[in-house]
Amino acid sequence: MTETSLPSTAPAPAARPWYVSALLALCAVALVLGGAWGFARLRNPFPFYGTAFDRPAAAQVFSGTDQNGKAWTFQPGGNGRTTALFFGFTHCPNICPLSLAYLDKARRALPPEQRERFDIVLVSVDPQRDMPARLKEYVEFFGKATGVQVPEPDLSRVARAYGVAYQKADVKGPDNYQINHTTGTYLIDSAGKLRLLWDYTQLPQVDRVVRDIEHVMENPAS
Repeated sequence: MTETSLPSTAPAPAARPWYVSALLALCAVALVLGGAWGFARLRNPFPFYGTAFDRPAAAQVFSGTDQNGKAWTFQPGGNGRTTALFFGFTHCPNICPLSLAYLDKARRALPPEQRERFDIVLVSVDPQRDMPARLKEYVEFFGKATGVQVPEPDLSRVARAYGVAYQKADVKGPDNYQINHTTGTYLIDSAGKLRLLWDYTQLPQVDRVVRDIEHVMENPAS
């Protein structure tokens, strides 16, 4: 009689506990995130506090009238200068005065040689009310800054070039209104390139803002 062999009936492997699967999934996510973080650091190894532009673009040239009533043109990076530029208005109840105050505090914290090469510029989004005399009183109260009035429709074009939006709000009369506007501050290096953007909520961390400024001043974009 021929003996017939029966198929092997090895026991099936035990099911993997749910917590092991969860741990493996977490490890996979961590590897992906770690790789993305490492790639970002390789592209931009300096840990900026503000949001850095991956590909610094040339900042927009524009003209207006400064707080002394003189024609004024912004030439990004002109004479090797670095600029903190933001858009606001003198009737702003909180964001604009705080931005000016903290930016001036950062300016004064820079070493003297760097301080002399650093500018703060406020472009008014309220040219109807922000006449040069008003701008002068306002910006000089907060320290050393330049206030600029750009008339419409030029102001709209300049704002769009910088990705800034603004709109009248809570209008109670021809001269009684507020303006909702973008609240970021741009840091423009001595090569005339947009390097990073601070949200107004970041400006109170003056030491970290100063660190960003110093790095950009010493490392302009090519």
